[in-house]
Amino acid sequence: MTKLTRRGLLGTAAAGFAASALTGLPAYAQAKTIRHYWWGNPERDKRTFAVIDVFQKANPTIKVSGETIGWGDYWTKMATQTAGRNMADLVQMDYRYLFEYVRRGALKPLDEYVGKSLMIQDFDKGPISGGMVDGKLYALNIGSNSQVIVHNTRVFKEAGIDADLINWTWDDFAKASEQITQKTGGKVKGSDDLSLMIEVFESWTRQNGHEFYDKDGNVAATVDDVASYWQFWEDLRKKDVVRPKEKTVILDIPIVESGVAVGDTAMSHFWSNQLVGIQAAAKDKIGAAMVPHKKGGKPGQFIKPSMFMSLSRDAKDTDAAMAYMNAWVTDPEITKILGLERGIPASPKVRAALQPGLNDVEKLSVAYFDAIQTKVGDLPLPAPKGAGEVRDAFMRIGTDVVLGRAKAKDAATQFVDDAQAIVERAR
Repeated sequence: MTKLTRRGLLGTAAAGFAASALTGLPAYAQAKTIRHYWWGNPERDKRTFAVIDVFQKANPTIKVSGETIGWGDYWTKMATQTAGRNMADLVQMDYRYLFEYVRRGALKPLDEYVGKSLMIQDFDKGPISGGMVDGKLYALNIGSNSQVIVHNTRVFKEAGIDADLINWTWDDFAKASEQITQKTGGKVKGSDDLSLMIEVFESWTRQNGHEFYDKDGNVAATVDDVASYWQFWEDLRKKDVVRPKEKTVILDIPIVESGVAVGDTAMSHFWSNQLVGIQAAAKDKIGAAMVPHKKGGKPGQFIKPSMFMSLSRDAKDTDAAMAYMNAWVTDPEITKILGLERGIPASPKVRAALQPGLNDVEKLSVAYFDAIQTKVGDLPLPAPKGAGEVRDAFMRIGTDVVLGRAKAKDAATQFVDDAQAIVERAR
């Protein structure tokens, strides 16, 4: 396996490797080079570079350069590469940004390859349809997931927390945070402060009966939605039962620095495909809970494509790129390496093949996925162009609330106004 260096994990680690030996794919007279770009963490990077090694041994005429960077910097670099017409051939894509990049003309449709070099005819229709824009397939699902409140099972047990973690409410969550902080003498706070997590806020808004964005791409979240969310976390900060401010305002904190991984909180927010990575970083055994529900409210969470692989506009050798993409979702040796780290595979055959070899945390992921099926809402429409900037605004303005520089209601008014201005300007 390619050795992971610090430089590799932070940005441009590359691994050479090779062309597809899959039946029916063309032979190449000379080496072709393609680039694969993804946002990662140590566990994801290790698995991906291992896949690259396997693909290289099987396909010695395609060279693949692997480029990885953390989520917080990924989209900034992607925007720069897109503007410079220097995108990687294959890019990891998120549902939140899919429509935006299609509208920019940055992605190529995959339809002409399906059934020829991309063998996905038997995949689940839901995960596949999530990658479609205007009736065309622009993004291949490489895993489905949902939000999850990861908790430290040892701390929960010692604190006597016995809430139903699939059906619990925000009141239950607040009480658990207080109980954990009290039982540990403050050494372990109940939870990370999720004030700046727009993904959790979106669930909060949906629980109030409407989406963050409406069908026309306007901001449908209200000032009351935002203010009540920020006020909820402010109340927990006043009780000193969540992680301190100086750690809360570190944006897009890496997995290894989250409260559950470090051990200074009992709960952190992630996506279910990250359970493997957080367990690798955490000392204690983790468990999985839903984002708390609003008592009497609508379902807030939803199951979404955890991430996609897309063919970029700048891809030069599409045959080589598609051979690589196809191997990712159909080759047994490769799908075994990937496991569930990027989410639940869309292929029934792959899921069946993986089941006997799942480890404890992977079984936890599948069990959690099964448990939430009837507790979630519909997949929302993709966010409009400018959604990334809206997310930045939520974190920036929310930081003022966390640091006590603005009141929740005033900041909420500013955010809703700014967010609507951003999406209007981005059209």
